Amino acid sequence: MMRKLKLWKKMVCMTVLAGLIVSFGGCGKGSEPTTKVEPGVANTDVSQTSFDIMGGMSALSKGYDDNEVLNKLQKDAGVEIEWTCMSDSLAEQVNIRIGGGQLPDAFLGVGFSNYDLTNYGIDGTFIDLTPYLTEEYMPNLCKILEENPDIRSAITMSDGCIYGLPAGERMGTAGIGAKEDYSIYTIPQFSMINKAWLDDLGLSVPTTLEELHTALKAFKENDMSAKYYGNDAGSTIPMSTGFDQWCWGQNIFYAGFGFTNWPNDVCNDLILTKDGKAEFVCAKDEYRQAISYFHDWFAEGLMDQEMFSQTDTQLIAKCSQGYVGVATWWYIEEVMGEYAKDYVFLPILDGPDGSHNVTVRTGGATNSGNLNITSACKSPAKLLKFFDQWYDPEIVMQLQYGPIGTYFTEQDENGIWQSITDEESKEKYGKSAGELKGEYEVYGPKLILSEYYNTTFKMEDRAIERLTDLNEFWMPYVDSTVTYPVDCVYTEDELDTIDLYKVDFENKVSEMEGLWIKNGGPTDKEWEDYLSTLKGSCGMEELQKAYQGAYDRYAEAKDAE
Repeated sequence: MMRKLKLWKKMVCMTVLAGLIVSFGGCGKGSEPTTKVEPGVANTDVSQTSFDIMGGMSALSKGYDDNEVLNKLQKDAGVEIEWTCMSDSLAEQVNIRIGGGQLPDAFLGVGFSNYDLTNYGIDGTFIDLTPYLTEEYMPNLCKILEENPDIRSAITMSDGCIYGLPAGERMGTAGIGAKEDYSIYTIPQFSMINKAWLDDLGLSVPTTLEELHTALKAFKENDMSAKYYGNDAGSTIPMSTGFDQWCWGQNIFYAGFGFTNWPNDVCNDLILTKDGKAEFVCAKDEYRQAISYFHDWFAEGLMDQEMFSQTDTQLIAKCSQGYVGVATWWYIEEVMGEYAKDYVFLPILDGPDGSHNVTVRTGGATNSGNLNITSACKSPAKLLKFFDQWYDPEIVMQLQYGPIGTYFTEQDENGIWQSITDEESKEKYGKSAGELKGEYEVYGPKLILSEYYNTTFKMEDRAIERLTDLNEFWMPYVDSTVTYPVDCVYTEDELDTIDLYKVDFENKVSEMEGLWIKNGGPTDKEWEDYLSTLKGSCGMEELQKAYQGAYDRYAEAKDAE
């Protein structure tokens, strides 16, 4: 069946059979079929005013029927919505409705994958929303797409159609007033070093890997945890991290060899060159050099011998008891506890050749699987009028956190809404601010852009701290901001290739990286065998072709705007 569907892909946006649409429309409501329209043309019927929407909601939610923000939006759009939303068994119930042909008018907050969206679009379950993404039907969203063409690229499926409205949160440095907008996830690992120990030893904060190596040896030889904090003799751990972990791995130190292989949503070692070519750093000589280099540190006992097995909880326990000289984490305070005052950020370190390069990453993905209109809907334009309101900054603020007057209590002198504090929330509502948010949060196509934190509502204090550190301390060390976007959309063939090879590829890379750091290597023979395995049974060249194809379409769609 999938192979038959694939034949429709290139022409589906223009040739969806009217009879197929009618049949789904009839099944959905058990009533008259939907209005027939030409493919690629908006349905101008606005007679339907009552809509059935099925989807997800927070486990803390009190439901959407009495949600004051949603009720006002319905009134303003002239619609009434029957909500069938749940926090448990959502996927099962959605499958039952689709499989049985009992379609609601729309699915909300389900989180369909791009693969699902394309297939449900091809078979007529979801309608193509492209004709409605105009000033006439969705002025708020249209403006966002014009100003952010990468968002349109992210929601455009491989067949050229758009089957869902965009959702995502872009929390970046623009939200703290910076000129450039770098996502809070741009550099997930912040490295830190105990400056009090350095000062005691008469050492400066390292700027190169060689200087860090000297400092780590001094930490160990002088047993600084025992000497400085009075811990048990021999308790000093010069450096502790996880292995290839998101914000607490060793990867930031690879920058001295020209890359950082962040754990990511695609293959962990996929990078994008300045000329737009997708490559795997794990097959490059620089990678081999880095692994060999850090084996020496591990063999000398400078890297935590438990780095391959420890959990983040175990790492925090070691750091917060004063055992660790160097670590990586999201915040210094969070991992170092009462010893945080003794630590400073460790900058991106130059490698043996005197250079460095940080492979930055993009932020959270933009998806279109959280609002999808089905072929059962008679008046999509009417329903989309309701959802276009969600793309107003002050509205999405309330849908994400809670209404003005409840979660947002006052505006500052610049008109920026301030959220309720934990203390205020507990006193007034008997629950924390987080619990209050859970009660009022609405799932669905919420798109929060970085600039909203400058114009509409205040960013959380910890996020401000993180972004300030990123912008002022870390980004000056970044030589290139080119990165493979996590928003790329894949064809069925590309997904088949990724499904076939991705797990084996990543497992082989991780297995050999860990083995070589622990035991040394790779020898010339081991490296040749490794590359042969990646290209053979692990499908490296096929994967590279799939990722390249997806990126090329993404770039083309973005440039076309």
